[in-house]
Order: sequence, then C-alpha cells, then structure tokens
Amino acid sequence: MSQSVENKIHELRETLRQHNHNYYVNDAPTISDFEFDMLLKELEGLESANPEFYDKNSPTQRVGGDVTKNFETVVHNNRMYSLDNSYSLEDLLDWEKRIQKIIEAPIEYTCELKYDGASINLTYEKGELVKAVTRGDGFQGDDVTANVKTIRSLPLKLKNEFVDSFEIRGEIILPLEGFNKMNKQRADAGEEVYANPRNTASGSLKLQDSAEVAKRPLDCLLYQVVSNSTKYNSHAQLLQKAKDSGFKVPDTIRIAKSISEVFDFVNEWDEKRHDLPYETDGVVIKVNSISQQEELGYTSKAPRWAIAYKFKTEQQSTLLNEITYQVGRTGAITPVANLEPVQLGGTTVRRASLHNADQIEKLDIRVGDTVLVEKGGEIIPKIVGVALEKRPNNSSKTEYAKNCPECNTELIRKEGDAKHYCPNEFGCPTQITGRIQHFISRKTMDIEGLGGETVDLLRKNGLVKNYADLYDLKKEMLLPLDRMAEKSAQNIIEGIEKSKKIPFEKVLFALGIRFVGETVAKKLARHFKNIDALLASSIDELIAVDEIGERIADSIVAFANDNITTSIIERLKENGVQLELSEAVLENQTDKLKGKIFVVSGVFHQVSRNELKKLIEDNGGKVSSSISKKTSFVVAGENMGPSKLEKATNLEVPILNEDEFLALI
Repeated sequence: MSQSVENKIHELRETLRQHNHNYYVNDAPTISDFEFDMLLKELEGLESANPEFYDKNSPTQRVGGDVTKNFETVVHNNRMYSLDNSYSLEDLLDWEKRIQKIIEAPIEYTCELKYDGASINLTYEKGELVKAVTRGDGFQGDDVTANVKTIRSLPLKLKNEFVDSFEIRGEIILPLEGFNKMNKQRADAGEEVYANPRNTASGSLKLQDSAEVAKRPLDCLLYQVVSNSTKYNSHAQLLQKAKDSGFKVPDTIRIAKSISEVFDFVNEWDEKRHDLPYETDGVVIKVNSISQQEELGYTSKAPRWAIAYKFKTEQQSTLLNEITYQVGRTGAITPVANLEPVQLGGTTVRRASLHNADQIEKLDIRVGDTVLVEKGGEIIPKIVGVALEKRPNNSSKTEYAKNCPECNTELIRKEGDAKHYCPNEFGCPTQITGRIQHFISRKTMDIEGLGGETVDLLRKNGLVKNYADLYDLKKEMLLPLDRMAEKSAQNIIEGIEKSKKIPFEKVLFALGIRFVGETVAKKLARHFKNIDALLASSIDELIAVDEIGERIADSIVAFANDNITTSIIERLKENGVQLELSEAVLENQTDKLKGKIFVVSGVFHQVSRNELKKLIEDNGGKVSSSISKKTSFVVAGENMGPSKLEKATNLEVPILNEDEFLALI
C-alpha cells in the first residue's frame, strides 16, 4: 500500500511541476487553474497523511510559511562582479579593441536584455535547489532561500541534470502587469503605492514571512551558469542546457558575429523594449566562448569578457534650489545640486551630482535655474543641461566654494586635478570619519560591530582621531556612549582584536593612500614585502614596479614623508597589525621567475588559470595578456587560440605545457 501511495505522490509532484513549467515558464497552460488547484489539494492531502514522504522541494511547499527574522550572510563561492557600462557604438568598439589585444582570434558574442530587478545566485546540487543568495556587495550576500522557493517559474527540482553541481545567476523581477495589480490593490485599500517594480522585487526578497512573498507575482529570469564542468564550450550552449532543464531563460538571446550585429540588436530592442512585460534598462554583451572568457579574465571590478550597454535614460526638468558641497574621505569636494523633487525612472529625485567646478562652469549652472536631470547609468542622477530661456533676470554666476564646508579650511586645487580638495587631512571631521570607515570596511580590515554611525559617535566623543586610535579602545570607554549595550561594546573590541590577523595586502589598502586601490595594494605588498621597504622607496623604485605610474608613486612618497602618517604606522605596528607579508606567504614566494614575462592561454586541468597566474607572480614572474618580443614563455593548455600559437611560433617564444611549467617552479 505504502509503495502505491509513494508512487502516487511522486506522480502528482511530477505532473504539477510540468504544469507549473507550462504556465509560468512557457506561458502555455494545458489545464485550467481549477484543475491545477484540485491536483495540488490532492497532493497536500496525501503528504499530510503520509509525512514520511516529505520533500522540501515539493510543489506544495511553494506557498511559503517559513519566517526568517535574521537573514544569514553567506560568502559567495564565486564572486559576483559588476559590469562595465557603455553608452554608444564607439564605447563598444573600444571594448572590442581591448579584448582583441588579448584574444587574437575570431570572437562571437551573445546579446541579452539587461533585466531591471534584484540579482540572485542559486546553487543546485544533484538537480535540486539548495541555496539562494542575494548579490550583496559581490563578495557576500543574504540567504533568502525560503523566499525564493515561492517563485513558481523557478524549478526546485530539475527535469534533467546537465551538470552535477553548479550555480546559476539571474534577476528576480516583478512583471509590470503584476506590479500594477499590486499597486491598484494597495490604492483601493488606502495604502501607499510602491515606487517601482525593481525596488519592490528587491524588497520582497527580504520580507520575513515567506507566505507574504508567495502572494507577490515575482518571476526569475536566468542569464549565467557558473560551473567547473568542461563539457560545454559556450555561454549560449550552457544557457540552452539550463533552459532544457526547466529554467526560465528568455528567448530574446541572440548570437552576434561582430559588434555591428551587436549594435543591430541594441537598436532593435531600444525600440521594442517598451512592449516587454517587464522593465529592462539595456543590453548585456558577452564573449560567447568559455575558453576565451577564461583567457580574458577579470579586472578588480568587472569581467573583461562582458559589458553592459545602457539605453538612453529618461530626462526631466526641475528647479535648482541650492548648491551644497560634500567632503569625501580623501578630502575631495563634490558639489551637489539640491532640486525641487521630481519623478525620474520610478523614484523621487531631490539631489544630483554636479561633479566639479569645471562642470558647473561648462554648463553655467546657477541657483534658480530650470535644469534637465537624468539618471547616469540609471543610478546616480546628474544635470545634463540648463533651460536658459527660463533663467530669472536677477540670476548671478555660481562662485565655487573657497573653504571646506566641514572645517572651513581653504580649499586647494592642484594642476591636472578636476576636483578641489580640503588639505586638513587629520583635522576635518568628515575626512577623519571617512578614513576610519574605509579602514574598517569589508574589503579592508573587516572589523565587525563597527559601522559609520558608531565611528562618527567615537569621533564626536573624542575617542578616535585616526584609525590607530581604534586599537587603544577598551570596553569601558564604549559603554557610556549613546545606545551602546555591553554586548555591542564587546563585539567591537573583539572585532578590532581580530583585525590584527588581516594580511598585509589588505592592511595596505586600508591605509587609504591616495590612488592605492585593492589591486595596486596587492602588487605593492608582493613587491616590497613590508611597509618599511615600501615607505623607504624612491619614485624611481616605485615606478619600476609593474603597473605603478608616477601619480601613484608621488602619492606614496608624500604619504611616507608625512610625520603624522608615519607616527600612525608606528602605532599600528606596536598594536600588532600585519604590516609585512606573513611567513606562510613568503615561503610560497621565490625569485625563480624574476624578470620573466609569461602569457597564459588555453584550458588547464591540474591547476586553474587563476592559480597558474598566481604561481607565476608568487615566483617573481609577470603575467601579460598579449605575446610580444618581450614574452619569455607561453604556458599553453588545451584549446589554445590558433593565432596566439602562430604568433608565439613566429616570434620563437618558448611554449610550455602545464607539466613543463609546474616542473619549472
């Protein structure tokens, strides 16, 4: 009897999954809503009477019911990068030129619509959904699995496995019809309506009650498979396999043989996008070949093999009421336009960046002007023009601020700099707070328990004037502060203590030396090994380091020659902060490949391409993206590009296979 019940439950689940797919993915239902509900009710009854056959991924579980009070933060196995943006055919042609310097072979592209929703990373194992995590900051996000399971177009179990375990990325959206229906219901009930579909979709993922999420008509469109499998050669092929397995992959994807064909796609959808059932703000163009993607790799912020083309944005005119000035952590001054509120791209815009004095001068922007506002890249509002015919008769030319709005120090502007700066680095309140906030952030010292408001509170109470002061804090010093509980104070002290184990390259980034970002900090740490060697180096010694230019070198030397910064460094040393490479790192570093330049091409099996590049750098070598007379070796894996092979042969550059390279080190 139990066997026949189990079979019936299994049969009903498969039937309902197929009907769900027909309705929500294919938009081609084969039974009525009533018939579907009757089948679902039958399954619910059988599962309730036979709990031993419970399945967390059953169609009956999509109604939600799980309550999540705190969403767990999860580190992504594979970083979710941002995309570089483009706005013209010229931008795309420039991108193509950059990648052709690395890939000397024909390049095929995929064109996909850029969906306007909330990015999600889904993990599947053995054909079942096991985790759904928001993008977050790209390095880590929130586990929203219970809420995502309520989205009916998303398969909880795959129709067929195409990869054993993998991640698939997509955008959770709220279709316009559903969004408008929700807003009508809210308006009828006298409730405030939602601003736009994107923010509503994003907010839905963080609702505590998944049953409430289940009531919202969310959808999930998939666009990227992340897997170690070598079975598939192209991005388009992987997406087709995902589609065959039950994922909702849009039919609008197109393969293009050239940037000209890409632009045809862009122009076509710039016209047709208004007929889509959901919002889209552009097109994403990707190199189709997986091996070429691997060869192109990533910058510190974005994949080199993909770019977003943003459609021209909506513009609105409004009144400029006031110009105020903001101070950044490095002292850079940004003028801000305070506007009469205006609706733009589904949000209310009250402020816009004016960038710098040159921009104000160029557009002759004045208080009282009627200005044209648009969202740059759909995110940051900016002023793009002035309605001169509406300018008041008593209008006067804008005089740029002469003093810092925070500390009243006279502003400076160095030759070649677009921005004005406040030079009061260690006395300007905003700069003090900003530098400490940078020091404690996730990508640097990652001090848990400390946030921007707490840092400002510490500064206002005279407990910190610079980041070295953090290491002098004691729990009893924190307890008298406003809204500071004992547990919070203890967490801060423990977080500060834990930060002493953060490796040197992250500490170097945390110091906030102007122009020394995350990638530059890694290069400098590997080259100089410790802070003393770095700060004792000359301009010429710094410029000799790969990718370090004169601007960065000047900034480091200025930092090293400042008595206040050097005393702060000494205090960090005394407190045990890591200001040199650890012995473990140094043990893995040699000079075996010093002076040698390598080009890596193809697919590798013993180590990944990124691990191979790290081995080169750890042993003193340099990795280059293109072959030239200066190239010492090409490390060739499977499917090495034929043009690269031909060029290496013509230039008589030695070619090593994976085993030969590993033997070399």
